[in-house]
Amino acid sequence: MNQICLIALDLDGTLLDSEKHLSEENRRALEQCARLGIHIVPATGRAVDGIPGILRDLPGVRYAITTNGGAVMDLKTNTPLNRCVLTSEQALKVMDIARGYHVMYDPYVNGRGITQPDFFEHMEEYGLRPVLQEMVRATRDVVPDIYQYMEETKSSAEKVNIFLTDPSEKEVLREALSVVPGLAISSSMYNNLEINARDATKGNALLWLADYLSVPVASTMAFGDGENDIPMLKAAGIGIAMGNASDEVKAAADDITLTNDQFGVAAFIRDRVL
Repeated sequence: MNQICLIALDLDGTLLDSEKHLSEENRRALEQCARLGIHIVPATGRAVDGIPGILRDLPGVRYAITTNGGAVMDLKTNTPLNRCVLTSEQALKVMDIARGYHVMYDPYVNGRGITQPDFFEHMEEYGLRPVLQEMVRATRDVVPDIYQYMEETKSSAEKVNIFLTDPSEKEVLREALSVVPGLAISSSMYNNLEINARDATKGNALLWLADYLSVPVASTMAFGDGENDIPMLKAAGIGIAMGNASDEVKAAADDITLTNDQFGVAAFIRDRVL
């Protein structure tokens, strides 16, 4: 295996355990990597404000891939280095279609999620577990009406996230959204869809960041568990699927490690990098 210079890590279901915590095992492994000069890059569907402080403060963490590649961020200056966003018209069209289903939707604008009271106050109705509700409360701005806000501000969106009350409608809604030109539609949970601009993928963002840092692609490593991680696993020099990943994700990876609750990131890094 080539010498690894950059490790990109999905957060939910990958680096973090099922309770959204960073284990001591994973933390120690990443700190050891940082001492070797390896870039540690959170690569998440979350907006930048959703990256936990404990991760931001780790040595080796300066850059992050956020909103599935909608923005590559410099965490030290809290500024985007590269953005690939939905236009205002695309975001409004996505929400217009989504409103025909019993769903909760939130566009991500400038690193923050935008929500409205009937979503924010009834998240359990849309299948969000308490630990996810806690994260949403910390990373959303509440406006009276999302659609009206986006229409009036003409804001572009790094991503539009959709939670379905009925997961059986997921593929029906995906098909309905596919008529909108220029979209990348992915998923990271059984009951969600994540809508980005076509070129906003974790894979494209990883390639951009590697070039920005003058890191050979062959010297990059990526970990993931969800459908939205597949482009990153394929783009990286070595892509590792978590043991809890779907068969589709595992098939796209070069190797498979233990589950996120078994500290699979640390196990693979200790075995293959350190």
